[in-house]
Amino acid sequence: MKKHTTKITSKSIEGSGLPSDYKKAIAEYLWNGFDAGASTINIDFSANSIGTLESFSISDDGSGISFDNISDTFGNFMVSLKANSFSETGFVKGKKGKGRYSFSIFCNKATWRTIFKTKEDKFLEYNIQIKKENSQDFETFDRVISKEQKTGTKVIFEDFTQIYGDLLDNEEFEKFLANEFGWFLYLNKERDFKMFLNNISLDYFSVIDDADEKDIPIGDYNFKVSYIRWKEKIGDKYYYYFLNDEKKQVFRKHTSFNNKAVDFHHSLYIESTYFDNFNATKEDNPTFDFSDKNQTDVTFRSLLELLNEFVSEKEKLFIRNLKANELIESYNKNKVFPVFKNNSYDHLRKIDLENVIKELYSVQPKIFQSLTITQSKTIVGFLNLLLDTEQRESVLTIVENVVKLTDDEREELAKTLKRTNLSHINALIKLLENRFNVVEILKTLIFDLEKFTNEREHIQKVIEGNYWLFGEQFHLISADKNFEILLNNYFAHLEIDNKKPETIDSKEKLKRPDIFISRKSDIPDATNNDLTIEENIIVELKRPSIVIGSEQFQQVERYLRFIIEEERFNSLRRNWKFILVGKKVDDYIVDLYENQKNKGQKYLVQSIRNYEIYAMTWDDLFMLFKIKHKHLIDKLEFKSDVIKKLEERGVNLDKDASDELTKIATNGQLN
Repeated sequence: MKKHTTKITSKSIEGSGLPSDYKKAIAEYLWNGFDAGASTINIDFSANSIGTLESFSISDDGSGISFDNISDTFGNFMVSLKANSFSETGFVKGKKGKGRYSFSIFCNKATWRTIFKTKEDKFLEYNIQIKKENSQDFETFDRVISKEQKTGTKVIFEDFTQIYGDLLDNEEFEKFLANEFGWFLYLNKERDFKMFLNNISLDYFSVIDDADEKDIPIGDYNFKVSYIRWKEKIGDKYYYYFLNDEKKQVFRKHTSFNNKAVDFHHSLYIESTYFDNFNATKEDNPTFDFSDKNQTDVTFRSLLELLNEFVSEKEKLFIRNLKANELIESYNKNKVFPVFKNNSYDHLRKIDLENVIKELYSVQPKIFQSLTITQSKTIVGFLNLLLDTEQRESVLTIVENVVKLTDDEREELAKTLKRTNLSHINALIKLLENRFNVVEILKTLIFDLEKFTNEREHIQKVIEGNYWLFGEQFHLISADKNFEILLNNYFAHLEIDNKKPETIDSKEKLKRPDIFISRKSDIPDATNNDLTIEENIIVELKRPSIVIGSEQFQQVERYLRFIIEEERFNSLRRNWKFILVGKKVDDYIVDLYENQKNKGQKYLVQSIRNYEIYAMTWDDLFMLFKIKHKHLIDKLEFKSDVIKKLEERGVNLDKDASDELTKIATNGQLN
C-alpha cells in the first residue's frame, strides 16, 4: 500500500464547495464515468429490512484511471485533466477535480477499483482509497495485472452516514437521474449509452414530453439539431447547447422562448464539426475575429436564425395542440362561451370561434392569460360578435390595443383570421353539399323509383345516416330494432350501467320502430328553470306506394301506448314525438290535422300529455329542409359564388332555391 498526500487540508476540502445534496454528489461520480469514455454505468445498492444501506457502488466501462499520472489526477485538488467534460445543463463537470471527494456528505470511505490499459497494451488493475477523516491523503494498493481484458472503474462507498436505502430506491431519485442525464443519453442513444439502477435501465424518456431531430445544412457544414421538450421545468432559462464533434459543449445561448408560453420547457442540442474550433466570447456581439470562429461568423448567425424559426414552430404547435385545447376546455367548463342554438349553423359558428381563439392564443397567449371569468366572457363574446360580421379583420386592431405585437405576429394573426374564415366557409359548403345530395337521393327514391323503392332496404338506409332531417343534435339509438333492443340501447345512451340486459314482458316488445333518436343535450323545461326535459323521436317510414291513413296512424298509436305503459320509458320529464312519413296522406289524416289545429302545431294529428304524433309527406319534409337551409345560407352571408361552388361539386339546387339565392345575391345580401 502506498500513501499519497495532496497539498491541502481536510478542512479546506470540506469548505471547497462540494455538493450538499446526496443526489448531486452521486451525479458527480456518474459524470466522471462518462468523462472517462464510458457508455454504460451501473448503480448498485442493497439495504436491510430497516432501510440501512449494506452496499453501494457505481461502476462504468470507461478508460479507467491511469496509474502513471495518478499524482496529476488524485494528487492535485481543484485541478482536473478533464477540462472539457460533459454537463447536464452546460456547466462543465469535473474541471475542478473535487468531484472525487463528494462521497464525504453521505459516507466516510470511498474505494476506486480501476482497470486501465498501459502503453504496453497490458491491463493493470489497482485500488485507490480516500477516507473522510484524512481526505487530504489517498492510498493506492493491490496493483496487479488484471485477468479481465477490459477497462473500467468501480467506486465502492462504505461506512454510510446520511443516506439510506429508501433515498436510492424511490421515484424521486430516478426522476433526478432522468433530468440530469436524459439529454446526454438521448444524444448518445445511437451509441447505446445506458444507465442502470440495480440492473434496471433508467427510463430517461419519462421526463421527456416531446423530442425531434433535424439536419440543417449551411455551406460546407451540417448541423444535427436535437430538440427536447421536458415535462417539467429544468431551469429559469432555456438554451441552445452547441457541441463539437465529440459532443463536448463549446457554447450555449438563451433560446429567448422563455416567457411567451407557459410550460414550454425546452432544450436544443446542436452538434457539428463546425464547433471544433469555435471560440465563443463573453460578449454576445463581439468584434470580428479572423483567427477563430465566434458569434460574429456569418454561418453561426444563419444557424441561429434557422434555430429560432424551428423553435418558434415547435412553440406554436405546443400551444395550439395542448395549451389552446386546455383553454377551450376551461372555457366550456366555466361557461365562458356564449349560448349557441342546437342547429348546424350555430354548431359551425362555435367551431369557428374556438378555432380563432386557438390561433390567437398560439400567436399571442398573453391575450387570454390572467383573466377573470367575467373578463374572459367579455373578450370571447366580443370576438363572437365580430366573427359573425364582415369585420373579422377588426379583431387585429383590437388585439393590438391589448398587447404589443411584433411585425411577424401581426402578419401571422392577419393570415389566421383569413384562414379561419375560409375554413369556416368550406366547412359550411361541405355540410350543405352533403345535405343537398342526401335530399336529392331521397327525391329520386320517392318520386322517380316509386315502384322499386321500399322502406327497409332503401329509404331507411339513407335516413339511418342522415337523421338530422328530423332534428339537429340528436343521437341514433336504434334503427329497425325491436323495443327490447331499443330499451337496452336507450339505457346505454343514458349511460345507465346495467349488469345484465333489460327484458320486457309484453308481446308488443317485438314491434320494430324504423328510427329512434334522442337529443344529445336536454332542453330547458318551460315551467321550471331548474329542470330540463329529455327529447325523443320515433320515426315510422312508409314506401311511396303506401298512402298514410288510419291503419298507419293506428300502428304508430300502438307505439305510443306501449311507451306510456312501459314504466322505464314514461317519465313526465321525457317528451316523445312520433313522426309518420309517407308520399301522401288521405282524408282521415287531414281530418286529424283539423282536429288539432288549435294547438298551433303543423302536421300534428294527436297530442296526449307529453306525447305527440305527427303525420307528414315527403314533400313536407323536403320543403322544411329547403326553408331551414335557405336561412342558413342567408345568415352566413356567403360569397355570391356559393351556388356555383355547390354546382361544381354536383349539387344542383331546385329552381326555387336557386332563384331565391340568386335574388339574395343580386340584392347584395351575399357578400
